[in-house]
Amino acid sequence: MLRIKLLLGCFFLSHLLNAQVMMNLDSLLRLLPTAKEDSAAVDLYINIGQQYELNEPEKSKFYYRKARDLSEKINYPAGVIKYINNYTYVLNVEGNTDSSLLLNLYGIELSRKINDSLSLAKTLFNTGTSYRFMNDYEKAIPYYMEGFAIFERLGNDDLVTKTYDILQVIYQDMKQYPKALEYGRKAVEKAKQISNPLFLGTAYLNLGISYYKLSAYDTAKSYFDQALVIGRQLNNKQLISSCLLGIGSYYIQSGEYQKIKDIYDQSLVIGRQTQDRETEITALTGLSIFQLSQNNHSKAIDHAMEALRFSEKYGFKKEKLESYEQLSKIYYGLRDMRMAEKYSALAEHLSDSLINENIQKISIDAEKKYETAKKQAEIDKLTAEKKLQELSIQRKNTINLIVLLSAFALAVILLLTGRNHRHRQRIQQQRITELEHEKMLAATDAVLKGEEKERARLARDLHDGLGGMLSGIKFTMNNMKGNLIMTEENQQAFERSLDMLDSSIKEMRRVAHNLMPEALVKFGLDTAVHDFCNDIDKSGVINIQYQSIGMEGAVMDQTTAITIYRIIQELVNNVIKHASARNAIVQINRSGENIGITVEDDGKGFDPSILAGTTGIGWTNIRNRVDLLKGNLDVRSEPGQGTSVHIEMNAP
Repeated sequence: MLRIKLLLGCFFLSHLLNAQVMMNLDSLLRLLPTAKEDSAAVDLYINIGQQYELNEPEKSKFYYRKARDLSEKINYPAGVIKYINNYTYVLNVEGNTDSSLLLNLYGIELSRKINDSLSLAKTLFNTGTSYRFMNDYEKAIPYYMEGFAIFERLGNDDLVTKTYDILQVIYQDMKQYPKALEYGRKAVEKAKQISNPLFLGTAYLNLGISYYKLSAYDTAKSYFDQALVIGRQLNNKQLISSCLLGIGSYYIQSGEYQKIKDIYDQSLVIGRQTQDRETEITALTGLSIFQLSQNNHSKAIDHAMEALRFSEKYGFKKEKLESYEQLSKIYYGLRDMRMAEKYSALAEHLSDSLINENIQKISIDAEKKYETAKKQAEIDKLTAEKKLQELSIQRKNTINLIVLLSAFALAVILLLTGRNHRHRQRIQQQRITELEHEKMLAATDAVLKGEEKERARLARDLHDGLGGMLSGIKFTMNNMKGNLIMTEENQQAFERSLDMLDSSIKEMRRVAHNLMPEALVKFGLDTAVHDFCNDIDKSGVINIQYQSIGMEGAVMDQTTAITIYRIIQELVNNVIKHASARNAIVQINRSGENIGITVEDDGKGFDPSILAGTTGIGWTNIRNRVDLLKGNLDVRSEPGQGTSVHIEMNAP
């Protein structure tokens, strides 16, 4: 009977909740020409790679490597970890588990170094997956459990859901199918709760395999069917091919051979498209079984031989065994006993070889454990002897040391007391500094909120009060115009007065709009910034382009949105006033709860070090607003090279 292919992915940014924002591939590729060498460009490369991942893995790896190279160039370790978490997924799918393991171990080291708990948990799980693909469960399980503990502490439902599914697969590999069912059901329920179709489809597939292993074939088939529907909705070729292989095995088990040809034809096409050799070999063997059921022995042999060639070429021993067994069955059907016995003997020999390899591996592991335990016992014995010797020497020296220790005791106590006092003073001073900083932020918050409130009030007063009055005056003067008899000179003066009144009304509306943009209140940050940049661009003062990633439909707190709008407004005004630039770009990139703001120009540039001592109101307001949002501000500029201002912050 053909083996069903498990589907177990690694954890990384596109597969989990904190993944890059998924966009249309064409839209992402259009951003490449304007991408700068910064963290946003790293995220862009990762996002493009994820789009290619399922259908064109080589292109996917190309963009992941570009993300790695740029991350190393700009000293962005978080970007290197993103590369590892994505790249190793493709390596595992391709069967390159040795390379995947080395990268994942480096990812663990790097995550610990930068103290990133979420990245550490992902790389721990990816490392466990690499060991699982190598059938080294003893090493895999500790990595899984350490990662799972972190995920539970973070309390993220997406991560917990995927964890349940991976634990299901682990227990399948360990042939503990009731335990696998327990975790599989948990994975399905969690996936339904969080409405994640990819996680649900994978959980359905793996749960179907658990039931299949327990010979509950009809139940297994129902889960394969449900997973296949989701796979086709998502156009996820890996999920589709795995479901098809499961359904094909069900039809073989139930003797419904007429139904398996279409199933394995589809699987073969997908296996060749995605270069998934395991799927390709299994599909060829399934097609051979179909042809044998139709007494078409020639085609059955062709398919089985092609599966055998691929198995030998890519080192799939279990699939090679299935090919031998299938060829033996075909030749028995042809009553060619010589060839049937030949392949039967080859199958038996390979089966014995696999059993011997497994026994040898178990023996080697047992021997390693024995030698390790033996060496540890020797180390413990030597350590105990050394401790006895040290204890004897210590007893002899104790009397001699008592007087000396007594003499130093008071000095040590005084030293520790003084040190304690200084330590408490440092802690108190640190706390005072923190409280002063919090007080300053609170004051800044109050000032900025008061400023925005006053802006809103002035905008309403101008628009509703003064605007209404001016409009009334204009209406009155227009009515008077038809009832007055004036000289030609007075008529011209009257017309000029009306024109000046129109200009005053427009200027009043412009000032009111700048004080509190109506689009910001009604339609949100993305629309407001777009309108702001569009108005400036139309004015001809400067050519300005606005780009947004992940902002469509984004919802955020109004205070935060206003603060970000004021930051962008102030940065653009600085470009217009001081940069002598012809072109500028404003970009907002949202990923989960993280938001990045970039304002760049091709102006005359400056030395960023002068900002440390500046007391200008505009730049002070920018720094205060960034501090209020607990963001990071990065200014890069050189004389004659333009200026780039990048801000990263959380925007829940």
